[in-house]
Amino acid sequence: MSLSVQPLVRPPRLAPGARVAVVAPSGPVPEDRLQAGLDLLRGWDLDPVVAPHVQDVHGEFDYLAGTDADRAADLQRAWCDPGIDAVLCARGGYGVQRMVDLLDWSAMRAARPKVFVGYSDITALHEAFAVRLGVSTLHGPMVAAADFLKHARAQDHLRATLFAPETVRVIPAVPGAGVLVPGVARGTTLGGCLSLLAADLGTPHARASAGGALLCLEDVGEEAYRVDRYLTQLLRAGWLEGVAGILLGSWAECEPLRGVLVDRLGGLGVPVVEEFGFGHGEGALTLPFGVAGSLDAAALTLTLDEPALS
Repeated sequence: MSLSVQPLVRPPRLAPGARVAVVAPSGPVPEDRLQAGLDLLRGWDLDPVVAPHVQDVHGEFDYLAGTDADRAADLQRAWCDPGIDAVLCARGGYGVQRMVDLLDWSAMRAARPKVFVGYSDITALHEAFAVRLGVSTLHGPMVAAADFLKHARAQDHLRATLFAPETVRVIPAVPGAGVLVPGVARGTTLGGCLSLLAADLGTPHARASAGGALLCLEDVGEEAYRVDRYLTQLLRAGWLEGVAGILLGSWAECEPLRGVLVDRLGGLGVPVVEEFGFGHGEGALTLPFGVAGSLDAAALTLTLDEPALS
């Protein structure tokens, strides 16, 4: 099988004074957490610009940050604005799949690549940016997420990735990580929230295969049978054929999953590391998606061929 997952264009790193847009493609954003996150960004000498609809709440569905059209417009405007150096998501929740088809991908392809950061429901945008724009993205803390505001490790690793990515080209797993399947693998990073990857199958924004990938998986609040179902769906669809290696992140508020993960992933014959330290867990690391590198299960490290940002 030819490798379907190849390295993507890396956006430029940030410099002090950079203007960064804050958008809410999914769920509504608590005011107090948003302001705390903005203060943190200003402390990094960034100039945050809050998109017009970030604090909207949908009139009928209160789990959405305003209408699909407004959320899409905020994201597209921020990405296409030549004065914006990065687009940071305020939070996840649910909503990206409702708005992603409303984006003008031709207009967004015409804009210069820039940093894009988020996780959880933002997984659908990581995939869309890879497929439609060919741009690498950062699976990392969000501006109004509680973990980002409370944990120095999450803050420090994101800050280093944004400003000095060469200093975090080697990403060690957090304490408590372990090996499910030993070995060393090379590939290109991709992934995110398992349930979103399964839900994305068959859409115009999803890759047909994770062949050649260092696949990064995590999720939150799931029962074991549901994780089994998501993984089984990826297996049955052939999406995991040719995957090079697997990094498992946090499974916050999930039922015990080790048995399911071994059962569904152990037979792939590739290295698998568990509890690597990204996702919904405390002090989450920032991982670039779309960058080539190597996973060493014994050393519990992900080593990037190049810094996450150029």
